[in-house]
Amino acid sequence: MRLVSFKDGESVSFGVVRGGTIDDVGSVLKATCPTLRDALSRLDEVESRAETAPKIDLDQVELLPPIGNAGRIICIGLNYKSHIAETGRDEPAYPIIFPRYPDSLVGHEAPMVRPRVSEKFDYEGELAFVIGKAGRHVAAENAMEHVAGYACFNDGSIRDFQRHTSQFMPGKCFWHSGSFGPWLVTRDEIPDPSKLHLQTRLNGEVMQDTSVDDLLFGVEALIAYLSQIWPLQVGDVIATGTTGGVGAFRKPPIWMKPGDRVEVEITSLGILSNPIIDE
Repeated sequence: MRLVSFKDGESVSFGVVRGGTIDDVGSVLKATCPTLRDALSRLDEVESRAETAPKIDLDQVELLPPIGNAGRIICIGLNYKSHIAETGRDEPAYPIIFPRYPDSLVGHEAPMVRPRVSEKFDYEGELAFVIGKAGRHVAAENAMEHVAGYACFNDGSIRDFQRHTSQFMPGKCFWHSGSFGPWLVTRDEIPDPSKLHLQTRLNGEVMQDTSVDDLLFGVEALIAYLSQIWPLQVGDVIATGTTGGVGAFRKPPIWMKPGDRVEVEITSLGILSNPIIDE
């Protein structure tokens, strides 16, 4: 299934995308599942209710980040071997972890905002996955049963603020600087995420192009490691890191600016597209 969260006028709901239509399952389950996050542990019911749910034209709604109320948005730094190589750093022994916050993300086709305090606005196309089953100290061989699904992610980064200190977080959490979507594709449709291919385009020009199997720490390893730190909860979002080709390490650097359009495409997951505007 392709699962979306959306806004239709003043109403916020979630549903299943079929072609150009959304089955508005949220309107049927709103008493017990007001958001898609609440429904992740009931996906069999979501699928069964979709057939008879009200239908809405996909083009008539505003798509939101699939999980807009995540308890945790966990990002992984320096996790593609090609990106580690372009930075000139050594491969980390453990995953490099930093948070994002919900209001730093927008959905498909919503503007990503270059803040007034910086022009060093960079793209980072990524694969994200969402936890569908809570767990603590999860073994790598059991990790996939904790995944609800996968989506495209753009970890838009304000590079000068990212480098103010040794902590990445300030450059990663500017308001509306990243994006997530357009939908969440359930795990049953993606038997092996390492076989996916990721491409990031800026104004139609390919900037990043890689197979997901270039990840240093894959989905299983990340779940095993992160679940040692805290109990993973349903709806947690994990962005797995970006590949080589970011704007900061090009010569000269390439920064996103108002009027640009950035696209992250991952096979089987769709295209996450966003215009760039100034704050």
